[in-house]
Amino acid sequence: MKINRVCILGGSGFVGHHLASRLATRGISCLILTRNPERHKDLKVLPGVQLLAANIRDPQAMQPHLARCDAFINLVGILNEGRNRQGFKRAHVDLVDAVIQACRTAGVPRLLHMSALNANQDQGPSRYLFTKGEGENHAHRLSQPDIQVTSFRPSVIFGPGDSFFNRFASLLSMTPAPFPLACPDARFAPVYVGDVAEAFIHALTESGSIDQRYELCGPRIFTLEELVHYTAVQLGLKRRIIRLSEGTSRLQAQLLGRLPGQPFSIDNYISMQVDSVCQHNGLLELGITPADVDDIVPLYLGLTQKQRRLAHWRQAGSTDNT
Repeated sequence: MKINRVCILGGSGFVGHHLASRLATRGISCLILTRNPERHKDLKVLPGVQLLAANIRDPQAMQPHLARCDAFINLVGILNEGRNRQGFKRAHVDLVDAVIQACRTAGVPRLLHMSALNANQDQGPSRYLFTKGEGENHAHRLSQPDIQVTSFRPSVIFGPGDSFFNRFASLLSMTPAPFPLACPDARFAPVYVGDVAEAFIHALTESGSIDQRYELCGPRIFTLEELVHYTAVQLGLKRRIIRLSEGTSRLQAQLLGRLPGQPFSIDNYISMQVDSVCQHNGLLELGITPADVDDIVPLYLGLTQKQRRLAHWRQAGSTDNT
């Protein structure tokens, strides 16, 4: 199937920026639906990218924009739901239902869905993982028989503009004293955002990816403590990491979960009790060699804002691993 135009939901976010850049280099135009297009003018410089304001939770509001789209990509996800106990369900389940309805009405035959590693509707220990699993199942089940679906389950995603290494970099820079770290033994296989974008692009044109659920991981597994130490080294900082016990980690989550923005919540804590590592790395199945953190992180961590922006566009426009 030839893909000329795709619609992206969540296209103004971290992964969306990188994916739109790489689609543009291949001559595939992108329609990005967002609540506030004026906040994301940087995307407009990409050839073939169009931003439109739309109520993304209303199938009837989305449907008219999809008439000329060959595929729909859903990247929407939230890590915390605040005090609204329905936040995860609305973002991860109800929105998927709305997307399927809009695609079916508009005749869009292809749907790529961003899920999460360890997403599980039956045994997901946290509300995040449970609702991600439920939304993934809805995408595959409710789309039948007229919409072809592929879903992706990444570990923590890194790259220029990420909220993982950059977040810890900010915390380490602001904390001259010993750094208290919850869940230090939590395990991750960080995956490069460029590889995630390539996985989506490969799936758009490969019929063998239809109805597949791909786990996406980098080549190495790290504990959270190792990743935080790595971040400090890249910044040239000497920080002693204080390993918090299970009980103290949970207490920290309870306290921080009450702050605005919930920097760390009980649901985050519960999610981190499950190793975020792949059983079968879908990147390899798609013919993509995963990039290592050493290949990418030193290129952007600790740089000035201008240098980060230049690194972002260099990496976003890269065609490695294709």
